[in-house]
Amino acid sequence: MLNYRHLYYFWVVTKEGGFSRAAERLDMAVQTISAQVRELEKALGHQLLKPAGRGVTMTEAGQAAFARAEEIFQLGQLIPEEVRAAANGQIARLAVGLSDGISKLAAHALLESVLDTPALRLVCHEGEFEQLLAELALHHLDLVLAGQPAPRNPNLRLTSERLVESPVEWYGPAVHVHPETVAQFPQSLNRLPVLLPTGHSALRPSLDRWFESKGLRPQIVGEFEDSALLAVFAARGLGVFPVSSLGADDVGLMPGLCLLGRCDGVKEEIHAIRSRRGQHHPLVLQVIAAAHASAARPASR
Repeated sequence: MLNYRHLYYFWVVTKEGGFSRAAERLDMAVQTISAQVRELEKALGHQLLKPAGRGVTMTEAGQAAFARAEEIFQLGQLIPEEVRAAANGQIARLAVGLSDGISKLAAHALLESVLDTPALRLVCHEGEFEQLLAELALHHLDLVLAGQPAPRNPNLRLTSERLVESPVEWYGPAVHVHPETVAQFPQSLNRLPVLLPTGHSALRPSLDRWFESKGLRPQIVGEFEDSALLAVFAARGLGVFPVSSLGADDVGLMPGLCLLGRCDGVKEEIHAIRSRRGQHHPLVLQVIAAAHASAARPASR
């Protein structure tokens, strides 16, 4: 296992440009520091430093080691302050995993209830469903938002509940959304450029079945994993696109996007998945409570 004290001595020597200046900074004997750096080189199996004039310089292996050491010890310098803040209740940390397939606009709407939390530190990870569940099981995440529930696996010790089942609406720029295309929706999709989520999305199979049931053969001009990016391209005039009504409020923030129509019978589901250890996280409970309260209110559209 890597000896981080040895790595620290190497980092200081590199930062100071030589063993003598590092010894002065650390108030240690030059020979002691030199011996510790040699132990690090021996453990890694490569020479990290070489003589350069009256000082030392890094080898290529040393440059790689220094780059990581710089990250490690810069982060380490933040630990005392962050620990004091956490001990004083000054930081409210929430780590959320967002499954590749869900609408990021809808995810933002679900997390909006905690965004005003004082001293919030929100960490969002996007990834494959299985990867996020593993991170959750290891307690690296507090909550996973996904388009499907957690599988029944007693080894993972996870619980999940459906937060929302949101109707899907179609939006587009004014060049494509006007009285004629609105009146002829959904048949107007046959002659409009269409943007869709990729197959990663749990919504995509539902949309494909809806197209088939309506006899639609849309001209697909773009597919996106990220619903927010999809909306940006639509706002630039590329085409019309579907989004859950939960995320439609964020769509409304983009100038020029107009409602084209609604997908009857097509809904996007988002599930909240937690580890049993993290069931009592106050911000997770706040997200879930706000989602259930929103679902219980009558739809405004």
